[in-house]
Amino acid sequence: MAATSPTVTSAPPQSAWARLKRTLKVLFYEVAGAVFAVLALAWLNLTIRGYLTRDAAKWFLAIPLCVAAMFIFFAVSSFYRARKL
Repeated sequence: MAATSPTVTSAPPQSAWARLKRTLKVLFYEVAGAVFAVLALAWLNLTIRGYLTRDAAKWFLAIPLCVAAMFIFFAVSSFYRARKL
């Protein structure tokens, strides 16, 4: 009995515009992720500085910490989405 080899189907060739569109989408998601990561670092810096200098109540520092966590989530999800494309 002859073994049948699986047929490999290649993706149809993409036009230049489709490749450019995909590249721009990936670039957009990576830039957005980098911006969100920088903003998260700024909010974390604000939280740490407020904690160390005792400028604000400890419960009040939860607000910038939550904002930083939100920006970290946005950054990670943006980089993940760029990777998925």
